[in-house]
Amino acid sequence: MLNHIVLMGRLTRDPELRRTGSGVAVATFTIAVDRDFANSSTGERETDFIDIVAWRNTAEFVSKYFAKGRMAVVSGRLQIRPWTDKEGNKRRSAEVIADNVYFGDSKREGGDAGYSAPAAPAGFSAPAAPAPASDFSMIEDDDSQLPF
Repeated sequence: MLNHIVLMGRLTRDPELRRTGSGVAVATFTIAVDRDFANSSTGERETDFIDIVAWRNTAEFVSKYFAKGRMAVVSGRLQIRPWTDKEGNKRRSAEVIADNVYFGDSKREGGDAGYSAPAAPAGFSAPAAPAPASDFSMIEDDDSQLPF
């Protein structure tokens, strides 16, 4: 069976890092993922809020480098977790268990998300990008040397 999910969205809050009784790191966070289509009655795109759980090194990485507003790409598996509420009713929650979490933006793009790109050292200038070649040469229309 195949259970693999890839999501891209913005963190709705800072990741919460905790540890199990044996010291294993676990981070929980939620990402907001826009749907690809607009609501037919309002014309607006709806958003899903998806709970993510990351373990061990992935949890440490997420808690160190991600914050509210940061774009994240999450790869993992969907898990349905049963639980019982205070009234004794059986409930189910869907969450993604993250195998990998990647940056979905650069620090420069998300300047309003509580982080900023490091400044360039004094006297540093980035090399200019090479100009695209605009010289094209015509190829002779001689098919006699083609192997097919």
